[in-house]
Amino acid sequence: MSFQERFGKVLRLADALRAHKEQMVELAVKDLRFTVKDSAREVDLAIDRLKMFEETESFLSKRKPLGGPGSLVSLMLSYNGSAWVNTAILSIYLVGNRVTVKFSSKGRDVMKLTESLYRPIFGDDVAFYPSGGRIFMEESLRDPAVAAVVVFGFDENVLPYEQAFKEMGKKLVFEGPGSDPFIVFPDADLELALADLMAGKFMYSGQTCTAPKRIYIHESIYDEFLAMFVDRVKRLEVGDPADEHTDVSPVVSDVAVKRIGEQLTEAVRLGAEVLVGGRIEGNLVYPTVVKNATDRMLGMREEVFGPVAFTSSFASKGEVLDRAKSHKYGLRAAVFGGRDAQVVAQTLKGGDYCHPVNSYTFGPFGTVAYNETRATSWRGAFITKPVGGYGYSGWIWETTGGKFCMKQGPKLLSTETSVPLED
Repeated sequence: MSFQERFGKVLRLADALRAHKEQMVELAVKDLRFTVKDSAREVDLAIDRLKMFEETESFLSKRKPLGGPGSLVSLMLSYNGSAWVNTAILSIYLVGNRVTVKFSSKGRDVMKLTESLYRPIFGDDVAFYPSGGRIFMEESLRDPAVAAVVVFGFDENVLPYEQAFKEMGKKLVFEGPGSDPFIVFPDADLELALADLMAGKFMYSGQTCTAPKRIYIHESIYDEFLAMFVDRVKRLEVGDPADEHTDVSPVVSDVAVKRIGEQLTEAVRLGAEVLVGGRIEGNLVYPTVVKNATDRMLGMREEVFGPVAFTSSFASKGEVLDRAKSHKYGLRAAVFGGRDAQVVAQTLKGGDYCHPVNSYTFGPFGTVAYNETRATSWRGAFITKPVGGYGYSGWIWETTGGKFCMKQGPKLLSTETSVPLED
């Protein structure tokens, strides 16, 4: 099947998503507790991104499946979303792979609807796996037809499989968490920075790996910026995800809610101040801004998967650069300001595409936005824009020429699950 034939099926799926948008939004609200606004926006974005695959013909049409004709790629998703998953699935499919997809245990109705849209278009080329993640991983390792495993998840759950991938000689592409620094210098466009912070921090109630996590504001504008930030946070509508006016709805994961509670309790005990929010009712975490967080606090060391913003002041570019780099995750960073900000952004940026490393590399980031919104810097992710990070935010394990090696940095799933036609 040619690239154009496969892309034709992608366009049919885009039409199917449009036709079932209302149902997809309804299920995302019911199963995943995403707001109507976020869910509707995501479906529209997915449709737009699927059409963007047309831009990949020049390089993907010259590639073939990693394991040869008919080979499989196993794809495990950490949470379902309602529509973004299609971008990951189809980037792997477009180079000729068959794909087996393991959805999160949450949102089974979303999975069923997604499967019902795929089946008449893709047949057996895209299948959905109903059982647990551990069994899925073990079966993928044993199945000789599986050439690669792609996992979106938590690093601590994947690291124990390194020896198994070495022994089986299979490729793993891992996309993991982030604890993304958001840095604002005194000469920044504060309105631009604030708008991006609000959008990135509270979209999906903070439940994205690329949401700003460690928020560093220059000491000379710290109080001013926080006053503006708190004012906007207070305007957010909190409550029922089915209400079209709601901005922040309950967090999906019980584990994430528990961690947020621990992070806030510890922060207050260690001297931080909660300026707004701080309440947790069941799984509903109220939008929260924490002042004077320190880097040793859990809220700055761990991924905060919810609508809670831990903030801290800094005095110089050297200080904030050291603090931003001193972390186990290196997915994405955002920097706002003039010359000093530009230097920090350039220093934080890793390679343009994944490359061999001797061990997990801490300090650089896969994506660094400089005076740019998240929507702009993330456009085309997994399609034309390589995505991925350093440290424990993502890596590739593979065996080439009988030698096991690791790569880190931004990547395209399509490229990493395929080889050039001439090979």
